[in-house]
Amino acid sequence: MAKQLDTVLVVDIEATCWDGPNPEGQENEIIEVGIALVDLTAMTVGECTSILVKPERSEVSPFCTELTTLTAEQLKNGLTFKETCKRLRTEFQAQQRVWASWGDYDRNQFQRQSASFGVGYPFGTSHINLKTMYAVMHGLPRELGMPGALEREGLPLEGTHHRGVDDARNIARIFCRMLESFRKNQN
Repeated sequence: MAKQLDTVLVVDIEATCWDGPNPEGQENEIIEVGIALVDLTAMTVGECTSILVKPERSEVSPFCTELTTLTAEQLKNGLTFKETCKRLRTEFQAQQRVWASWGDYDRNQFQRQSASFGVGYPFGTSHINLKTMYAVMHGLPRELGMPGALEREGLPLEGTHHRGVDDARNIARIFCRMLESFRKNQN
């Protein structure tokens, strides 16, 4: 299957979480997949999508709602994890496209949950850790969080931090700046 290199999928997930250790019998699971499409030719952020995912093995804690603004009520009509992975493969061609996230948490969570649920991993093998790439490109002594990178770039945080679709859009904006800087230095 040939890799498509016209668009990068920038992905940011939100998962169930608690203020402290996981309650007995509950595991972190994805409750939102935010996707921002980056057109590599134009170096622009295109369509941004939020896929809400119904938790199947955990509950949305008050802490999680406070952090993400997502409630159990909002998620009860979400897709199952299996349906979400299918949508990523079919609608977004996730197995044929390069995908990126801010750090490795999103990739690791997808891998863990895919294995735990017995669902095929929806992405291909080409993942870009933009958090590490950003630090390396700018010669930073340590990696920055997404809000710190936005601030360093002079970009305002758009939307709600810890909402997958808004974070994906903001990460995509940083990625476009990285691409512009790289291409400008190539000339």
